[in-house]
Amino acid sequence: MFAYTVRRLLQMVPLLFAASVVIYALLALQPGDPLDELKRNNPRITAEQLEQLRRAYGLDQPIYIRYFKWLGRAVQGDLGQSRTYGLPAGEYIFGQRLPKTLLLSGLAFILALVVAIPVGIFSAVRQYTVADYAITFISFLGFSIPIFFLGILLLYFFAVVMPENLRLPTGGVPPYLPSDIGNTVSLGEYIVVWIRHLILPVLALSLIQMAAWTRFMRASLLEVLNQDYVRTARSKGLSERVVIYKHALRNALIPMVTLVGLAIPGVLGGAVITETIFSWPGMGRAIFDALLEKDYNVAMAALALLALLTVLFNLIADLMYAVVDPRIRYN
Repeated sequence: MFAYTVRRLLQMVPLLFAASVVIYALLALQPGDPLDELKRNNPRITAEQLEQLRRAYGLDQPIYIRYFKWLGRAVQGDLGQSRTYGLPAGEYIFGQRLPKTLLLSGLAFILALVVAIPVGIFSAVRQYTVADYAITFISFLGFSIPIFFLGILLLYFFAVVMPENLRLPTGGVPPYLPSDIGNTVSLGEYIVVWIRHLILPVLALSLIQMAAWTRFMRASLLEVLNQDYVRTARSKGLSERVVIYKHALRNALIPMVTLVGLAIPGVLGGAVITETIFSWPGMGRAIFDALLEKDYNVAMAALALLALLTVLFNLIADLMYAVVDPRIRYN
């Protein structure tokens, strides 16, 4: 497995290079440039000043020269400066936005996984029962509702309809920092406030994944339960619990490993619509704002990170096959 892992890691290098070329080209070829916003906000700026700024930003150079200059700095850890926020792009993405995305999307991801797998197993084991039909109906309803509608529905119900003393915050991050604990707020109050701010966006983000993964887990387990080796295990007199959890479940989890592994980069990338509805300053919102404002360094830093995470978790998902299924070996 070590040789396989090293080989896959080496294959990532040209793949990430190609991905960065495509991302940079798409960003550079979109209509307009970073100076358009400056011209709109400052109509008195002269053509000479714009030309000086164009040379300062390197926009007067061909796209391939700009790309290789960016790549040369990036491999040294310099992802450029954010034109909008006046910070290094890496500091802005990794220091300010990524932690909040990890908190929000990570909690939603874990909640969806913890609920979807047991409910999917229960639905498969109770196939064609009233409980199975109810779970199937709720699952179809869950992933057919648009996320923006679900978010607004949660806001309306929990922040408007609920009694005033039970209403939840409509969005944004709490006004407290860890440094405030013991000064302006107690640890218990700090945790409660953060939980109250997270409940609605976590629910909105997790319910869609929960519904889809429940259906996927049910279908995967049902397929395994119809295999010959499962019938053989039952014919040996093994209990149904042993048949399901020891023989069938491990093989049924193999497709789930792929699905969950490839979903993690999307989780880290944030959810643009959810973060916008609930005013959560995460990675998804940062990418959206950077594209609108043509803040190329921020957009490149975030999108390059997502490309890296995609190929990395693809490898991790492949390696997890050997953990879930002992029959799989890599050379």
